[in-house]
Amino acid sequence: MKFQGFLSRTSRFVLCLTASYALPLYAAPQTQTPSVTRAALDPSLVDDRGANAHFVEQEAENAVTDGTIIGPSRAAYTLPAEASGRAAVQLLPGQYVEFTLPKAANAITVRYSIPDAPTGGGITAPLDVSINGRSVVTMTLTSQYAWLYNQYPFSNDPNAGLLFPDQYITECACVPSATTPPPVITIPFRPNHFYDEQRLLLGHRYQAGDKIRLTAPASSNAAWTVIDLLDSELVGPPQHRDEPAVNVQRFGADPTGQRDSADAFDTAIAFAKAWHREVYLPPGTYQVNRHILVDNVTIEGAGSWYTIVKGHQVTLSTPLPDGSVHTGVGFYGKYVADGGSSNVHLSGFAIEGDVRERIDSDQVNGIGGSLSHSTIEGLYIHHTKVGMWFDGPMSNLRVRNNVIADQIADGINFHTGVTNSVVANNFVRNTGDDALAMWSDKIEDANNTFDHNTVQTPVLANGIALYGGTDNTISNNLVADPIREGSGLQVGSRFGAQPFTGSLWITNNTTVRSGPFELNWNIGLGAIWIYALEGSINVDLEVVGNSFLDNTYNAIMLVSDFPVKDLYTITNVHFKDDRVDGTGTSVVSARVAGSASFENVEARNVGAVGVNNCGSFHFTPAGSEFTLVDLGGNVGGGTTGPWLAPWELPNTITCDDRPPVVPPPPPSPWVTP
Repeated sequence: MKFQGFLSRTSRFVLCLTASYALPLYAAPQTQTPSVTRAALDPSLVDDRGANAHFVEQEAENAVTDGTIIGPSRAAYTLPAEASGRAAVQLLPGQYVEFTLPKAANAITVRYSIPDAPTGGGITAPLDVSINGRSVVTMTLTSQYAWLYNQYPFSNDPNAGLLFPDQYITECACVPSATTPPPVITIPFRPNHFYDEQRLLLGHRYQAGDKIRLTAPASSNAAWTVIDLLDSELVGPPQHRDEPAVNVQRFGADPTGQRDSADAFDTAIAFAKAWHREVYLPPGTYQVNRHILVDNVTIEGAGSWYTIVKGHQVTLSTPLPDGSVHTGVGFYGKYVADGGSSNVHLSGFAIEGDVRERIDSDQVNGIGGSLSHSTIEGLYIHHTKVGMWFDGPMSNLRVRNNVIADQIADGINFHTGVTNSVVANNFVRNTGDDALAMWSDKIEDANNTFDHNTVQTPVLANGIALYGGTDNTISNNLVADPIREGSGLQVGSRFGAQPFTGSLWITNNTTVRSGPFELNWNIGLGAIWIYALEGSINVDLEVVGNSFLDNTYNAIMLVSDFPVKDLYTITNVHFKDDRVDGTGTSVVSARVAGSASFENVEARNVGAVGVNNCGSFHFTPAGSEFTLVDLGGNVGGGTTGPWLAPWELPNTITCDDRPPVVPPPPPSPWVTP
């Protein structure tokens, strides 16, 4: 697992943050009109980007409530920052939030947060669900899979001291062990990963206009309950398979979840392979506490709402050769050293893990190993370390129509030599690291496409990240609300990745509320962040047709870390037909040597000067070491005039290290004159 901690201990950081939960509170709107959003945006602004999900999203801050709205705020380590749209509703015991269904539904997903236990480990608390005034059920919420603290790779203990006392700490601009007197660090230190979600089948079809009320009971043991959003959908009946499919229950699998069914799964899979049949997982909850090895087999469930494969995390008596100290539920292809797997097809079930801490050496992912010529479709993956982590070399994988939520680390990672593969129409929310990534570790990833996926609220790192590779494409995705130490889209020479070669296409994506604050550098990032840390980036990089909306700081950032600023450059980058609607600071921030071209890039509501061009910080009489090439059609801007003004070209130094931030207005439809 790649390191996502401090980027450089040599930089000068000044930042004062606390773990205080004192948040802005606002009266909630009182409207009965259902407000449907996508990533907390009006759907008309999304332009058919992102996943075509089966559910509709409603933000709690737009619903009727006698609670209070927390936020909006983008300050890391606070509850609003990790909420979709950067706001949510806080309920005290006895308070409610009520949603009006926009479409017929028989199932809901509630995204929420409740407090941690005083010593960590989480609590449970009730949430009453009523529809049209009639009680339906009481959900049991949990914070056992939320609330991480401290320095990477984090702790479950809110009262712990620093995990790494010799590491640079931004809050005090010091190395604590070398500081006299030692700094006082607020405890709990850096709380994060506050939210979880829970699904509920309602047992009845309700119509558009029906009202779903979520109430924190007056007797609740939770001091507060935060509701972020409600997803509602109409789930079809379970999919049944008759002979010749191999039913795992006939081999002893227990659909009640009382007995471990791992051996029964293995036996059913072996039988199906011998007789060239498919494996069927009927409705039920199956307890599986280890990996299920898959190769040359098709496994189908009755649907992810009906077939649930759920396991405990198990501590191993001795570590495995791969470094794992735990195992847990997951479907794994063989590793390449063992020959790899192929012709595996998984669909129609949920994987519910039990991962509560981040241990990077653990293989406790929902899907893992090497899976060539395979498909993964219609899964719901929850509470594993990484939803899907693929170790290549491998080729021709199709990952489609899945939902991945509440991971300790990544959502999907193509790690090492994954080629000719597609990740499409997946919905990924609340990851603890990159939501979607290609990491060309040792061997390049090549000819892959991430298309029409939705990413929401990655707590750490990036929405979509590419670390090296050849001829890869990122297209038609929707990325919202990255929180810290990352951005919406990143192209990075990092983590020992192979160099970028060939071409890289980043086309027709939408980011919103990205360009966050970089806590280690004490500067704002861009919604797209191109980062030359371990080598120059000179791939043919085409950034075409993207929309960068409501950027906290910059829309575009090209940067190298200060210690290597004279070693690496970024060149051959081409921005064309992109739109920027709202920046807290600039359209482009350049802190590296090199060049990029711009054609038909329109901007509006720009908070500061359009271009913040520092180059590599030598401030030579010839100007910046980074050149912006104007190919025409670059219009719009803000109060400072056209964003790519002639006086800024070709390489005029306009370096303002930390310009004032002007929060932009909410995104709105774009009307081209």
